[in-house]
Amino acid sequence: MKTQLIINNENIDASTGATFQRINPLTGNVITEGAAASVDDANKAADAAAEAFKTWSETGPTERRMLLLKAADILESKTPEFIDVMAGEIGASALWSGFNVMMAAGLFREAASLTSQIQGETIPTDKPDTLSMTFRQPVGVIFSMAPWNGPVVLAARCIAYPIACGNTVVFRASEVSH
Repeated sequence: MKTQLIINNENIDASTGATFQRINPLTGNVITEGAAASVDDANKAADAAAEAFKTWSETGPTERRMLLLKAADILESKTPEFIDVMAGEIGASALWSGFNVMMAAGLFREAASLTSQIQGETIPTDKPDTLSMTFRQPVGVIFSMAPWNGPVVLAARCIAYPIACGNTVVFRASEVSH
């Protein structure tokens, strides 16, 4: 299996053509080959996420919720593929891999349910005739990373909640897991 970078909704090779291999820890065989992003690739990803933020941050909670629920369904439908890849890349058991995917799908569903719960607060103040309040709004591009040992659920956590809040995400996974 060959994995590519996803920048601006496009699967692309690293701009330098560089790759790295993921080796099965039990057999020593190459399981997957991944695009090795350069600094230029990272900058392209950040620029694309910043551009997407302009419209995504204006997206209403219903659309964000629907997208996150769809992501959960797609993730669950690919459970057998995740089980195979996680077994090869990190030596994970089928039970752990399946649990990881189900937890990740649950995280996307939980984040989806939170899209309509984001709200500000009225804060007590000592200043007469003054109302103090917080206003919740998306902040921009979020950079997220996840380690190798729980690649699906930890990636989901890094992505789902910022997306639910109207932010965009540049995600970097561990080079030793898919």
